[in-house]
Amino acid sequence: MTVQWDKTLLVGDVGGTNARFALAHMVEGRPVLENHQSFPAAEHPTFLGGIRAYLDGCEIKPTACVLAVAGPVTDGEIDLTNSPWRVSEAELETLGLKPARLINDFEALAWGAPVVPADQLASLGGPDEGEEHATVAVLGPGTGFGVSALVRDGRGGEMAMPSEGGHACFPPGDPIEDEILRILRKRYTRVSIERLICGPGLLNMHRALAEIDGRETHIDDPAQITQEALDDPRSHCGATLARFCAILGAVAGDIALTTGARGGVYIAGGIAPRILPFLQASPFRERFERKGRFQDYMAAIPTKVILHKHAALLGAARVAFAVAD
Repeated sequence: MTVQWDKTLLVGDVGGTNARFALAHMVEGRPVLENHQSFPAAEHPTFLGGIRAYLDGCEIKPTACVLAVAGPVTDGEIDLTNSPWRVSEAELETLGLKPARLINDFEALAWGAPVVPADQLASLGGPDEGEEHATVAVLGPGTGFGVSALVRDGRGGEMAMPSEGGHACFPPGDPIEDEILRILRKRYTRVSIERLICGPGLLNMHRALAEIDGRETHIDDPAQITQEALDDPRSHCGATLARFCAILGAVAGDIALTTGARGGVYIAGGIAPRILPFLQASPFRERFERKGRFQDYMAAIPTKVILHKHAALLGAARVAFAVAD
């Protein structure tokens, strides 16, 4: 059967490390993606150059676009937090993409999470389903740490909340984490969640734990920490990754409380899927639920990892078709 559609729109997910693009169509009320392409952001010195390279390879030219970007969007412009790229909606429209819209990458994930197929989600504990029509939160570590929520009014209305919650203060939960905070304050003065719960943050944590233990470490690559932890969970790297997962759980619980995310909490980003069995066996869920008088409240909230590689593109597509209508 040939599916017919009347619009082809460009969607993108641009982070500090990689840029992903696709063409989007809406079929029976759900976004469908094709012509995926991903490349390191460093391959193109400018944002527009990267988009032109993608468009040159498209047989069907999109007429409008929504791009999810890693950082705050201000007056239709973005200066990516962890990348030298800058771009504006006005510049995008010079490529024939009208309208063009920039949204925060985790705002896009908030729109995308509810339409991710069930077989592309992995449980981290709690019930299978949260409260119907309730707000859901999306957060997670990658090059940085992103936070958003899809706020629902219980009557069918939805609004994705852009956020820079990853830059909220790191909340230590025990004496060891008090010491980690003390050590990192000497370097950063103000220690945000992102200083610990992201790729570079994993290295910060490993070095701080080594200092607490009074030992040296010569590791300078977060990927090495992850690999050694997966190979030997009882190693020093295993202890680092377990602490990383525990703090991620605590932060996820705080965000669930802050946003009232009784519909569920989704963990996104590039790290969680790579360490999934370790994360499932870690203290993540215990720290998520450890909220004193609100432990029963937390126990009723499902926590899941998004395994879908293009969940942000699905969310951008939902926004793109709303904007283009």
